[in-house]
Amino acid sequence: MGISKRLETEKAWYVLHTYSGYEDKIKKNLESRMTSMGMEDNIFEILVPQHAVYEEDKEGDLVEAQKKIFPGYVLVEMIMSDEAWFVVRNTPGVTGFVGSHGAGSKPSPLLPEEIERIFKSMGMKPRKIDIDVEVGETIRIISGAFAGMEATVAAVDEDRGLIDATVEMFGRETNAELEFSQIATLEH
Repeated sequence: MGISKRLETEKAWYVLHTYSGYEDKIKKNLESRMTSMGMEDNIFEILVPQHAVYEEDKEGDLVEAQKKIFPGYVLVEMIMSDEAWFVVRNTPGVTGFVGSHGAGSKPSPLLPEEIERIFKSMGMKPRKIDIDVEVGETIRIISGAFAGMEATVAAVDEDRGLIDATVEMFGRETNAELEFSQIATLEH
């Protein structure tokens, strides 16, 4: 199994286009369908990106309210299987996936740096990514300046979520510090 096939079976974040104003209802519908159709192993989390704002109420007091960052959009973390795609796509209120080219084509997931930016804008801490790599193992770099290249793991810092690796460029080894979100393991 090659790297591209393996990435298709990994969980990733996707963006759903929905009717504006119904994002929370669609989230509840999708959570309900996920449970009733036994998709808990393919659909993991549904998120309506919001952040806190302060507004004046009728008495003139400042109160905290939640404002949607992307009205008309819902994020879903899932493995893009045919069954999960069908369940999500056919949830009432979902008009489609962002990044899909129509005619039943599968959408492109958000890049790790895109989802991290969204989490930060919501005041959430970046998610810890668990990855099982060992010193000496060959990995594929999937984002950043070295995207598309293979590298050899030199050191793993679990606490900081970083990997020191060497990349061969122009006939020389170059050191690279990579975040866990920037790599994928190769299957043998």
